[in-house]
Amino acid sequence: MAKITLQDIRHAYGPDPERDEDWALKKLSLELADGGAYALLGPSGCGKTTLLNLISGLLAPTEGRILFNNADVTQASPEQRNIAQVFQFPVIYDTMTVYDNLAFPLRNRGIGEKEVDARVREIGKMLELDHMLNKRASGLTADGKQKISLGRGLVRSDVNVIMFDEPLTVIDPHLKWVLRSKLKELHHRIRRTMIYVTHDQTEALTFAEKVVVMKDGQIVQIGTPIELFEKPKHTFVGHFIGSPGMNLLPCTVESGRAVFAGNAVAAANAAAYKGNGKVLELGVRPEFVSFGAQGIPVDIVKVADAGRYRIVETRHQDHSIKLLVAEGLVLPTRQAHLQFDPAHTQIYEDGWMVS
Repeated sequence: MAKITLQDIRHAYGPDPERDEDWALKKLSLELADGGAYALLGPSGCGKTTLLNLISGLLAPTEGRILFNNADVTQASPEQRNIAQVFQFPVIYDTMTVYDNLAFPLRNRGIGEKEVDARVREIGKMLELDHMLNKRASGLTADGKQKISLGRGLVRSDVNVIMFDEPLTVIDPHLKWVLRSKLKELHHRIRRTMIYVTHDQTEALTFAEKVVVMKDGQIVQIGTPIELFEKPKHTFVGHFIGSPGMNLLPCTVESGRAVFAGNAVAAANAAAYKGNGKVLELGVRPEFVSFGAQGIPVDIVKVADAGRYRIVETRHQDHSIKLLVAEGLVLPTRQAHLQFDPAHTQIYEDGWMVS
């Protein structure tokens, strides 16, 4: 296993980068603890796969250093870094049996057959492949083949880090939850450093102990799932994580209180605002908005049933505000008042949470 440290990393695919947009990764530093489970989360093109490939050694950074357990591996190959990587599409040998596919990484390193057999059967049981070890891989479904890919990454006991690049893309939706849960269980059992790349917030939040949220080649926030949900440091995090995302409303700050469209709103960090921002916004998640006897007057414009709760869209002047209402509670007929939980209402200055 390894503690992974990235120091002042920047990367560009083209020669002589000059403009900010020439860099696939802007300058960033990051430390991943030994044995931790991390997710790199962000939309397509944000730089998460580039970052993963820099850590794995498939790419060398244009600038900066990469350390494994404080040893400089910036120019080292993936083999020298002793990593295992699981890709978006299954990488297996169709003509081999499931057993031989799982055994291949061990045999390739000269491991004795007794140890090979023990490891293959252990991983096969973990991934629920033990009943098909003697079957040829070519006859398996897509999820079965991807289980083999996962197993090939997990079967070695000597790897520093196991990396997953959107490994559930080809998996049927109803099986994704099963495999996500299995990966979480495996991490708790083997405690190896794991890095999981995805654009799916559910995958990231259910797998990782800490999530690295990325946008436009930069790290926007690193935090636990609860931290990202309850205290997003940037409006992008509030929008990207959560369904529906965080309500963002234009505001001013007067006498230490936020004011939205003439309505005073208590915000947890309003007193910290120093008056320098060009764009001020009030951020509150739908989970922390409720109907009340007084507050911001709104019209109810849409109600969507989401099972145990309803997503209610309201409007104040030209501004949409969403809230979640538990199933069974009576909704106002058309007009109502909204209240925001002050502890979960934040002021954002030019996109960043005021602190």
